Amino acid sequence: MPFLTVKQGSTSSASSDETPIARLETAVVATKDDGSSHNAPKNEDTDPEGQAIHASDPVFGNEVGAAIHYKTMSWWHVGVLMVAENISLGVLALPQAIAVLGLVPGLLLVFFLGIIAGYTGFIIGQFKEAFPQVQSFADCGELIAGPIGREIMAVSQILILVFIMAAHVLSFAIAFNAITDHARCTVLFSAIGLIVCFVLGLPRTLKNVSYLSIFSCCSVIIAVIVAMTGIAISKPSTGQALTVGADIPVVKGLGPVMNIILAYAGHVAFFGFCAELKNPKDFPKALAFMQTLAVSFYMLISTVIYYYAGPMVASPALGSASPTVRKVSFGIALPTIVIAGVINGSVACKYIYVRMWKGTDVIHQSSFKSVGSWVAICATLWILSFVIAEAIPNFNLLLGLIAALFCSWFSYGLPGFLWLYMNKSKLFSTKWKTALTVLNSSIFLLGATICIMGMWSSGYELSSGAAGKPFSCANNWKSSIAG
Repeated sequence: MPFLTVKQGSTSSASSDETPIARLETAVVATKDDGSSHNAPKNEDTDPEGQAIHASDPVFGNEVGAAIHYKTMSWWHVGVLMVAENISLGVLALPQAIAVLGLVPGLLLVFFLGIIAGYTGFIIGQFKEAFPQVQSFADCGELIAGPIGREIMAVSQILILVFIMAAHVLSFAIAFNAITDHARCTVLFSAIGLIVCFVLGLPRTLKNVSYLSIFSCCSVIIAVIVAMTGIAISKPSTGQALTVGADIPVVKGLGPVMNIILAYAGHVAFFGFCAELKNPKDFPKALAFMQTLAVSFYMLISTVIYYYAGPMVASPALGSASPTVRKVSFGIALPTIVIAGVINGSVACKYIYVRMWKGTDVIHQSSFKSVGSWVAICATLWILSFVIAEAIPNFNLLLGLIAALFCSWFSYGLPGFLWLYMNKSKLFSTKWKTALTVLNSSIFLLGATICIMGMWSSGYELSSGAAGKPFSCANNWKSSIAG
């Protein structure tokens, strides 16, 4: 089946002076604003909530009469999914990152990397609107570089999602060690986290997962506020905050930068979210909601927790509170630790599932074949994430490795390149286009630089034994705050 469905004789209604978002550079079937083909049949079905389902979709095919409908999300469903996916583990590492870098450079990095991440997220929305058949970065790879590009991007996007899933399994074990004072073997806690995430990730549609995301959003915000309040009351090290970190070796300073970048790691799932939107044009609303909340929240909690906890602030940051508040905070944060991992897992599994059954109607069925293959894919990826979590049982190092290897490209470098591809016919046509070309080229180079420098830092830490002992029952939670 060809990647682009070409219809001879079809023409686009876009005028030559419209933006690249409004026109395809390949002769694809022209689509209406509601996503249906100009020449598609007029018959429509409805989903379980009575919403109109169009006869054809460039990603999920014909959903008329299907048992499972995928294009069912409104912008707020996507918004809470994005908040739950982004504001999770990354936020827990930020106060310690600020402590190493100092308030001024740390907060500037949080702000400006957040602004750039918002812009690159917007580019993903533009690209999806211009090329509706794209459902993932792997599809972008095929569009730009054929089968080789598709396979490279497919492996990369699955790896980043599995590594993020691993970080959530690891965080689950850390949380239970903190709550129970290491009452059981850490491997057992990780296994429990694996089972919980696997079971909650079994729903096949993101809309169902989005309802869980509401609890995730609330839990991380409440957990951090509880910890922040407890730290502000106990004041373990008030007034020792540094404006600028002093005498930090470059290789050591890169670790905190990678943790800040990890806080904006959600871009790999954005194409998947767009694909299940009833109206893909609503994606900028969801993006603005998530990014505004994320940047504001990151800067607030980083400043307050670092100011009161001081240079010895823990990571995850919830551990900087007193023992009682610490346990309460980790308990409240458990839904985020689990659900944010489930969201990333669902996106990874969905890509494999849709690609496996492409050209058939299996994904819309409730048969043994459709359900059984979905469960098998979920089980395989979650078991792989468990192995990674046990192989690299250091929270900060695992997050930094994810940021260097993957977030550098998916959140920064690749979206910049997508903009260049989307506008390749008029990169220097006007002064404004020239400025945007320079900007997006710089963002692409920024991603490459983050990857190279981050891998140097992570490699240094791994070679020094900072990762810890793999598959160990030892306590992987250690608070840097006495008591």
